[in-house]
Amino acid sequence: MGASEPVVEREGERREEEEEEDKGEEEGNERKDEEKDVEKGQVLGVKEKVIDNSNIGVNNDLPNRLGDSHVAMMQRLNPTNPLRIVINGSSRMPTPSPSQTSLPRSTPTPQPSLTTLNSRRYTNRISLFLFVLHMVVAVGLVSFLIFKGIQGLTEASDSVKRKERRILKFYLPQVETASLLSITLAFVWQKAVRQWPKFMVQFILWSSFLLSLSAGILLICFQRATTDGVGVCLIAFSIGNGLYACWVTQRIGFCSKILIKSLEPVPKFRDLNQPTYCMLGVGFLWMSLWILAVIGAMNFYFTPLIIIALVLSLAWTAEVMRNLVNLTVSRVIALYYLRGMQSSSQFCFQRALTRNLGSACLGSLFVPAIEALRIVARGLNLLEGEDEFMFSCAHCCLGIMQSIFRYGNGWAFVQIAAYGKGFVQASQDTWQLFERRGMVSIVDLDITSSICFLTGVCSGSICVIVVAAWTAKVHQTFTATLSLLSFFIGYLMTRIAMALPHACVSCYYVCYAENPDTRLFDRTIKDQQDMMNSDREVVVPIPRRFSTNS
Repeated sequence: MGASEPVVEREGERREEEEEEDKGEEEGNERKDEEKDVEKGQVLGVKEKVIDNSNIGVNNDLPNRLGDSHVAMMQRLNPTNPLRIVINGSSRMPTPSPSQTSLPRSTPTPQPSLTTLNSRRYTNRISLFLFVLHMVVAVGLVSFLIFKGIQGLTEASDSVKRKERRILKFYLPQVETASLLSITLAFVWQKAVRQWPKFMVQFILWSSFLLSLSAGILLICFQRATTDGVGVCLIAFSIGNGLYACWVTQRIGFCSKILIKSLEPVPKFRDLNQPTYCMLGVGFLWMSLWILAVIGAMNFYFTPLIIIALVLSLAWTAEVMRNLVNLTVSRVIALYYLRGMQSSSQFCFQRALTRNLGSACLGSLFVPAIEALRIVARGLNLLEGEDEFMFSCAHCCLGIMQSIFRYGNGWAFVQIAAYGKGFVQASQDTWQLFERRGMVSIVDLDITSSICFLTGVCSGSICVIVVAAWTAKVHQTFTATLSLLSFFIGYLMTRIAMALPHACVSCYYVCYAENPDTRLFDRTIKDQQDMMNSDREVVVPIPRRFSTNS
């Protein structure tokens, strides 16, 4: 009986430990359910280790007085439990006091990363409110202008009716054709970049130069003041484009390697392009209504101001559509890199449309302006060695851009999509991550955003060539206006489609910066860093004329 008394005394304590273990198992199961609930994804390459208690060595010769029920209870005990060690006879230790046997109760360690991956809060609510308010005003204005256009066709004077009919006859078909052509070109460019990324990088760089130059020459050939102005702008842009293509020649190899590697996960997600289809379809419908509103604005007061407001509204709306695709693709690819999860694009798209829409709206306002300022800063950086004034201006501009990039950059969309952060916070965290990994110079070398921009320029130039040649035959007065409009539409539609490869490249950089040791990444970035560091050790800095030693 003396051997069974410790068992009876500890029975209450053992039951408490079993209850704690059951609670721990329930919490673990809830955490697993939450992990699986992250956008209804599937965890890849993660296997649970199930401990088979039947394989644990248990002394089958326990005294009969313990009974079969005690044997079953002992089998459920932890092998390191002092009670089990005493009964099994594996060690002869004195019976400890209750205070000594009370072990610290372990609770499941929370995993904040999994929790933040399924964040439920809405980001940048002020920007979301402003965008929703803007859309309400835009829908009201478009509806009113369409009504004014219909009223001009039915109730206005004969001269107004003739003007409206002429606009509908020689204006609407070209614009609708440009919209359909731009959608077709958008899918062609995206498919080509995914199939032949290395070839398409060089092809896009020089095709944008040739196509914009051809469109400019064609408009000048019409010998009208308006078309000549648009043609000169396109030719000037093509010259700058050609100089840029020559300047980035040494970056093409590295950019192609990153693009090829970042596009490898895309075939694993068959529905990854569905958000792009959705956004292009909505964009086509909205642009059709928008064109009718522009026609109606010609029969209303303050026509130039109204058309400018419609253009700015369309630009912001199309940019938000592009960033919604960006957020969707970024979340799918980021979860694949960070957690090995195969997420549903549909649920990620729903998340982008709801919780992350405010960040998409805020980023759509600031990122294009920041990218434009970045181009100016790089141009001044090239000219900094000419004289002291340009040198001081370049460094001042670069210092400002460095500060701006800490609070707003295009890389932030990856952390917005993955962790549900606000735009400014995600920008700061991402840039700090790049600085901590020494990747600032690496991401500055990337030209993927420029390639996507120039792809839009290619589509816009093709639309200009088609629409300008068509309009010059039927109604030459509208040639300049329709050329600008078709370029704008072709550019916006193509940028929406090119959001997919752009998001893949962004995810590759940001996720590599978070965990470069993952087997999904190769040594492309690491080798480039080593090469750049070795070049810095060899290159001797060039002294400036107004340095402190002069």
